[in-house]
Amino acid sequence: MKRRKFLRDTITGVVLPSFLQGISLKALAGTPFMHASHASLNDDRVLVLIQLAGGNDGLNTVIPFDQYSNYTAARPNIFLPQDKVLRLNGFDATAFNPALANMQQLFNDGKLGVVQAVSYPKPNFSHFRATDIWMTGSDSDKVVSSGWAGRFLNDVYPQFPDNFPNETMPDPLAIQVGAVVSTALQGPLFTMGMAISNPAGFYKLVEGKVNVNANSRWGEQLDYIELMSQKTDQYATVIKKAAQKVPTQSPDWPTAGKNPLADQLKIVSRLIAGGLKTKVYMVSTGSFDTHAKQTETDTTTGNHAKLLQRVSEAIGAFMNDLKFLQIEDRVMGMTFSEFGRRIKSNASGGTDHGAAAPVFYFGSAIKPGIIGSNPVIPETVTVNDNVPMQYDFRSLYASVLQNWFNMPVQEVQQILMGDFSLVPIV
Repeated sequence: MKRRKFLRDTITGVVLPSFLQGISLKALAGTPFMHASHASLNDDRVLVLIQLAGGNDGLNTVIPFDQYSNYTAARPNIFLPQDKVLRLNGFDATAFNPALANMQQLFNDGKLGVVQAVSYPKPNFSHFRATDIWMTGSDSDKVVSSGWAGRFLNDVYPQFPDNFPNETMPDPLAIQVGAVVSTALQGPLFTMGMAISNPAGFYKLVEGKVNVNANSRWGEQLDYIELMSQKTDQYATVIKKAAQKVPTQSPDWPTAGKNPLADQLKIVSRLIAGGLKTKVYMVSTGSFDTHAKQTETDTTTGNHAKLLQRVSEAIGAFMNDLKFLQIEDRVMGMTFSEFGRRIKSNASGGTDHGAAAPVFYFGSAIKPGIIGSNPVIPETVTVNDNVPMQYDFRSLYASVLQNWFNMPVQEVQQILMGDFSLVPIV
């Protein structure tokens, strides 16, 4: 079997061994030379993606305050009290869930924005398929094996896996804090990201308590596996060096273990400040599939409030740390979830799989505010009514690629397999 055919057919199924006790790495690649057309690519800028896995309820996250009576009628068992929602400077028609205090402050400080009603035509309500659509950037009726960020990285660094790491690009192109590399980071032929399995393993590596065990590699008869083993060892070294350059971070981080999303983002800010040239980071937090008991009797409390507070606290601490480390101008972040929830709440005190939902974006170099209008809530709603789409999620990707990373228009269209209008978020 030819080497490239072997890689194409097996890359999604080959799981590299855990070379470091407690920290599992998958290899990421690049090329010694960027495309000539990418000479103007802003090499300092970083994108941080936060996945809210499970399908976040947008209407109880960003509340349409101008339609409050219809909102309460549609959600009699979970609506948020009018006097408890968080108001936004300059946007009287919209409010935040009471759990989003940190993000409200960022919004009022001009460092966070909202894109309303993000989805895609003919939405899919399966967690797996909908997640796949968001990760790959595909139409809902097409199956694509590569991810949108993976195609971007492959476009900029097209010759993986040969001659890497090197002086031009000694670092991973993308890092995911999690057990496996997301489909979003999958290139046309090769995985373009590496995974740090958990924060505890990361700190063991930084403190020098873990040694790379050359005898633990699998399948040494396969050249590719051996090659990726070597690269994993090398990337572990550069990650350790970058982290050791940043011994002190902001005191605003939650206590380790109290907020898993904050623990992940704390690693990300440390590696960025440590000098890694990594372009894309991805972190994830789950349990947003709130079919039942979304709130307590006091609807400002309960499962959804805890999830949102975790996200808000983590993003707030992350932004404070970026400022503390003097790198805030280099970083843009964005949340995403595979879908929203239905307009009408269900009899179990929850919400069912829906269509469009808001996306948060943040950073000191973003254009703040609310893009789009509040979703229209009819006076009478049924269990099948959905929030209609205002913006295609690929318009956000196009805006990031073109206006944040300065990618040429034609290449953005190739990466996203279509022409999508830009959204003024950068």
